[in-house]
Amino acid sequence: MSDHDEGYAGPATLSVDGREVPVTVLLDARHEPQDGRLHWFGRLTLDPAVDAGVLAALSSSTSRLELCTDGGRAPARLGDIDPWGRYRVTGVGPPPYPLDEPDLDGD
Repeated sequence: MSDHDEGYAGPATLSVDGREVPVTVLLDARHEPQDGRLHWFGRLTLDPAVDAGVLAALSSSTSRLELCTDGGRAPARLGDIDPWGRYRVTGVGPPPYPLDEPDLDGD
C-alpha cells in the first residue's frame, strides 16, 4: 500500500470471466445515506500487454468481473476510460480491501 491514508492503492488482480489480469488500482469507499449501502470506487490501470480477448470482454455487458487484492475480493463493474487510459471501477458492498475500523473512543 502506498501513502494513500484511506482506501487502497497498489497491485490487484481483475478476474474477467475467470481470466486473471494484473492491474494497479486506486480505490476508496463511502457509505451512501440515500441507499444505506457501502459503495466503493476508483480507477484501475491494465498491464499494457493485456490479451486482446480480455479487452473485448471488458466492454461486454455480460462479462463477470471481480477485483481482488491481498485483503479481499469483490464483484466489480467497469466504466469510462479517462484520458490516461485508466478504467473507472465501481462496486457496492464490502470493497476488495480491508477497511479500518472507526475510532469510536475519540482518541
